[in-house]
Amino acid sequence: MHDLVIRNATLVDGSGAARRSVDVAIDSDRFSAVADVVGAGRREIDADGLLLTPGWVDIHTHYDGQATWDPLLTPSSWHGVTSVVFGNCGVGFAPVKRGAERYLINLMEGVEDIPESVLAEGIDFRWESFGEYLDALAAMPRIMDVGAQMPHGALRFYVMGERGADHAQAPSAAEIERMAGLLEEALALGALGLTTSRTLKHRAKDGRYTPSLSAAEPELAGLAHAMRRAGRGVIEVNSDFEGGDFERLRQVAELSQRPLTVLLLQMHHVPDRWRETLAGIRAARAAGLEVTGQVGSRAINIMMGLEATVHPFVTHPLWTAMADLSPVERSHRIRSDTVLRRRLWAERPDDSHTRWIAGLLERTFQFSEPLDYEPVPARSVTAVARAANRDPFEVALDWLLENEGRALLLHTFENYYDGDLEVIREMLQDPATISGLADAGAHVGLLCDAGAPTTMLTHWARDRTRGPRLPLESLVKKQTRDTALAYGLRDRGLVAPGYKADFNLIDFERLRARLPQLIYDLPAGGRRLVQRADGYRSTFVSGVEVMHEGEPTGELPGRLVRGPQADAHARAPSSAAVSG
Repeated sequence: MHDLVIRNATLVDGSGAARRSVDVAIDSDRFSAVADVVGAGRREIDADGLLLTPGWVDIHTHYDGQATWDPLLTPSSWHGVTSVVFGNCGVGFAPVKRGAERYLINLMEGVEDIPESVLAEGIDFRWESFGEYLDALAAMPRIMDVGAQMPHGALRFYVMGERGADHAQAPSAAEIERMAGLLEEALALGALGLTTSRTLKHRAKDGRYTPSLSAAEPELAGLAHAMRRAGRGVIEVNSDFEGGDFERLRQVAELSQRPLTVLLLQMHHVPDRWRETLAGIRAARAAGLEVTGQVGSRAINIMMGLEATVHPFVTHPLWTAMADLSPVERSHRIRSDTVLRRRLWAERPDDSHTRWIAGLLERTFQFSEPLDYEPVPARSVTAVARAANRDPFEVALDWLLENEGRALLLHTFENYYDGDLEVIREMLQDPATISGLADAGAHVGLLCDAGAPTTMLTHWARDRTRGPRLPLESLVKKQTRDTALAYGLRDRGLVAPGYKADFNLIDFERLRARLPQLIYDLPAGGRRLVQRADGYRSTFVSGVEVMHEGEPTGELPGRLVRGPQADAHARAPSSAAVSG
């Protein structure tokens, strides 16, 4: 008798194959049978009318700190995610010397918009080495599996000290050797890869650029040789791809003989550069290198709100004068005082923030249910104001004051140069791309894209009206088997005998992401944007139900994944290559 049997499910198995109606059996933590009919189970679930998919494998998160205090890893667990990878973009919290934690917190706050107070109170730095950090992660039960990567910024700072925080400072030969040795050691202990940042968008909170911004060939080569010696690990890079940087990264991939994955998105100041980068990825793959582009399923969206990190009036003297008021008190005062309300938009300061916002409002939209992640340009703040002969800041303030001042505006920051998501459709259809860019756990006061796996299915397979849709089967594959294979997690992302029993049961007709909201539940009372979902009937990790109708069951079977995982056909189904 099987431990669990799912009856009459509509299976989308992660391989890209057409959906089909099946029974699925689970024994211990593995799928044991997928067939028209399987034998009896100790527990049986009738899944008639439900999709059965692999659990989502989200390879681009920033839960480096949150994973040490939050066993539920929300919002990701609300959206069917069963495995996450963090340590991306060269930022993280290991290795770290005692007394040097503040810089890593400062770097994470600046790059990923996670407040210092949250990280300082939430993280108990019980480690120094990367291996000790992994041990701390392994000691904590959690709702899903997690994997960590070695961040280049932390590695540089650990070896070079304050010099390492300055990207213009080159390490000595001895320091390169030391970094390489620590990286090789971390990979042997279970790090999933090395991550680095080469983008001007990334600065520490104190204004300094990310430490790895201009790391030169000797430093990159030393790290590449370490990865080649280790024979494991992925290289993840966030780059602006200026000055032939892709070719430099390709050389790193050739030296290391390890997979390279780069962030691929449309930057509005150079809207066609992503095509050049994708062409480079294709050429590298044709030459036999394992290179992928991580793409999003929606625009990179900044959420503006009166309680969020960004809104039009942040620097207005009348706004700053209300700093001592609570958000509720501030909102009530503005809504009840018509003179104050008018002065906020009519007497705005002539400063860089306000001028920046004036440009953003051309691509900023009212955001309410039903959610529209592909808004028509004619509905932007500026377009609506122009049509009504009003000031855009007046319209923005009116919209922000709705819902008792808790309303949000959606600014399409990247991937939306042409006013639609056609570039995303092109990216998602390319075999050289995988799903990424959700940034779960990061930018907590700016965006909430942890729900991207949900809207990838609803928008692209069901709801899109402004252009062609995409097959559900290919979208599921993009977020499961493709992402798992990119990181060597060959034991998951596929519903087939022998594979890890991570899966979702989804009421697809009911599936939707809810309107994001700001809550104050982080350490030190920190705020964050979160987004829940409807339609996930159940989520299972290692054969254990962890979520039911959007609520946790209390089960915590998630473990730390150490290094690459063997394919189901190369291992006994009952073996467990995880740490815990």
